[in-house]
Amino acid sequence: MGTELVVAGGLPFSLSLGAISFLLGVIWGKPFIEILRRLKIGKQIRIDGPQTHEVKTGTPTMGGFMIVAPVVLVTLGLNLVNLVTPGRSGGASILLPLFVMATFGALGAVDDWEGLRGLRGRGEGLSARAKMLGQVILAGIVAVVMTRGDFAYANAVTLPLLGVTIEMNPVLWVFIAMLTIVFMSNSVNMIDGLDGLAGIITASAFIAYGVIALLQGQTFLVGFSFTIVGGCFGFLWFNAHPAQLFMGDLGALSLGATLGTVALMTGQWLLLPVIAVIPIAGSLSVILQVGYFKLTGGKRLFKMAPIHHHFELVGWSETQIVWRFWLIGILAAIIGVALALIR
Repeated sequence: MGTELVVAGGLPFSLSLGAISFLLGVIWGKPFIEILRRLKIGKQIRIDGPQTHEVKTGTPTMGGFMIVAPVVLVTLGLNLVNLVTPGRSGGASILLPLFVMATFGALGAVDDWEGLRGLRGRGEGLSARAKMLGQVILAGIVAVVMTRGDFAYANAVTLPLLGVTIEMNPVLWVFIAMLTIVFMSNSVNMIDGLDGLAGIITASAFIAYGVIALLQGQTFLVGFSFTIVGGCFGFLWFNAHPAQLFMGDLGALSLGATLGTVALMTGQWLLLPVIAVIPIAGSLSVILQVGYFKLTGGKRLFKMAPIHHHFELVGWSETQIVWRFWLIGILAAIIGVALALIR
């Protein structure tokens, strides 16, 4: 397996990248929101969602661009020297998660735009089949490239509690990698329904994987992870309740897919059900709801899925759900790092 070059700077430098990304978001956030308002890029609320969400109609969306743009610019700018200087290595590996963020963000942007145009008449964008096809193709490219490049944990998995890394059949690993990227992309998209929820949960997960990458000496991946954390915090400045801006599929699809890719690059993707428990619970609640509905001839397991809508309908306020889910997310991230430390 390949190794990642460890460069000077370490954690302080990575944290500085997060601060830069955050400041960029806060500084240009207001002008960006004003541009979206002038262009009338406002959220269309799905008619089958909670009625309390109707007040959110018209709030500017596609705010994920506030996360993706700073991360791409900062990461490319800092790794440009490593990429163009002969004999220097390490920085090139970060192009893969950067590719994931940019391409899944582009797919999400198309979905958002189609929803804004109202072609499907329900505040929805691309058809589920078209979106899934795009995700599978992109994930397949990423999985194959990872097996052929200098990535320390390609074709491998680290077993939690044991601390043992084992090699896997490349074909099986590619399938699992594709499944991981696509599932995480959709899982983060599932929890993008409440002010601040998706941003703060994914930021917590990236902090956990940033720490895991630091322990492995994957310095470039550490910097990339904390740059995303800073971008999420900058977005949350305007997405806190009551939200002035929504993430949209542009942000949700890209963050989820990138989180899955980062987990694969650390070899600790088996910890995703712990570290990303909230997004995964959101996806599983939808799967269980649909399955139970079909098996029982129309009965519902939850009042509404994803799971955060269920808690809304049982009386929790939006801020209560976000804060409680965030507390769970932080605890899960801490447990995930602890499990990664066990040898």
